[in-house]
Amino acid sequence: MKIHKLLFAGCLAALMMGSCVSKKVLKSEQVRYVQLQTEHIRLQQELKNCNDLTAENSRRKSELETEIAILKKQVDYLNQNNTTALKQLENLSVISSSQAESIKKSLDNIGAKDSYIQSLQSAINRKDSLNLALVTNLKGAIGNLDDKDINIKVDKGVVYIDISDKLLFKSGSYDVTERAKEVLGKVALVLKNQPDIEFMVEGHTDNVPYKGSSALVDNWDLSVKRATTIVKILQTQYNINPANMAAAGRGEYRPVADNNTAEGKAANRRTRIVILPQLDQFFKLLEKK
Repeated sequence: MKIHKLLFAGCLAALMMGSCVSKKVLKSEQVRYVQLQTEHIRLQQELKNCNDLTAENSRRKSELETEIAILKKQVDYLNQNNTTALKQLENLSVISSSQAESIKKSLDNIGAKDSYIQSLQSAINRKDSLNLALVTNLKGAIGNLDDKDINIKVDKGVVYIDISDKLLFKSGSYDVTERAKEVLGKVALVLKNQPDIEFMVEGHTDNVPYKGSSALVDNWDLSVKRATTIVKILQTQYNINPANMAAAGRGEYRPVADNNTAEGKAANRRTRIVILPQLDQFFKLLEKK
């Protein structure tokens, strides 16, 4: 009789120890899940607050892509662990049906978040495809112009069109050349076919002090005036929607080459058209559903 009691006590102790360990595993996984969920919400809010539509915005988007990839791996890992813990607890019959249902709902939420991450990645892929098509159309429209005078590229999801000042303006002036109409006409043809595209025209100079017309003070003034000249031509002569354009002057402060050489100065004297990322649709994906 004593032997039976001892065996019964031993089994009961083993069952209680297994229940304790399983609860500890579940609690740890639940805490980890809450931490991941909090971090994910923080990333959502941080991305929603981004308001710089040019280079800074693209840089941040790249960082968020990396964080999303890391988060997805963590979600997959947590999903596997929670599934294992749930099966163990159900087999031991140490949780109530309501607790089991709560855990199942948590697993469903993880699945929904995984689908959400996939939709974000799909949106990024679609945007990259549209940028590639835009660059291809621009290069096709411009044709055989010298690459030193006009350059089209994609950098971190943003399309840039750099046009040398000798194609657009007379030296030290914001008066356009006859060649400017040819170049701008080709660019405008592609932009008009994409009516939802918004872009910024930036004027850039080298670091040689401005000594031209008394109406302008320095390179700041010259770069701004050149930018506004271009947007006005695109509006009045090529019927580009003015609401889709912005003009900015960068002066000499965003060089792409060394101003200590003649070639570097020539590269820095340019007009840049920046195709702004269409972030409104991307941000909608980040809103709570």
